[in-house]
Amino acid sequence: MTTARSLAAAAAVLLALLLQVSLFPHVAWQGVVPNLALLVVVGAALTRGPQFAMVVGFAAGALIDLAPPADHVAGRWALALTVVGYVAGRVRAESSPTATTVVGTVAASSFVGTSLFAITGLLVGDLSVGVGELLLVIGVAVLWDVVLTPFVLPPLMALFRRLEPARVT
Repeated sequence: MTTARSLAAAAAVLLALLLQVSLFPHVAWQGVVPNLALLVVVGAALTRGPQFAMVVGFAAGALIDLAPPADHVAGRWALALTVVGYVAGRVRAESSPTATTVVGTVAASSFVGTSLFAITGLLVGDLSVGVGELLLVIGVAVLWDVVLTPFVLPPLMALFRRLEPARVT
């Protein structure tokens, strides 16, 4: 991983986290805010592959777990976004991402990440809501992430592509 790519990923994660915890709670829908960090992980996965995305996902998830107003057991988002990085990165290995592929990958990644976060909450007894409410939260989270995809992913993916090292032929 190049230094420029590492710095760009760190800046993207920090900006996403800052917006996610400061600005977006004011526009929450049904109490759910968009997961911009997840979008950064998907962007990294679709342009750089699963290894890079898993590192970005773990770092982003750990920061979400520790950033105020975190009210859950630390490590749940780190696990969820690491898995999202791997799964979304496998899409890149199968094909070059088209607009439909990107939106589909975001929807699937949002579903997987949010569901994994919810399931780990159930397993460790960290949730005080029922499964019906969890399904509503997962649906709203997927909708938020898909709506923001056209605004977040194209510039982010362009940034990661631009920082790709020159290939030796």
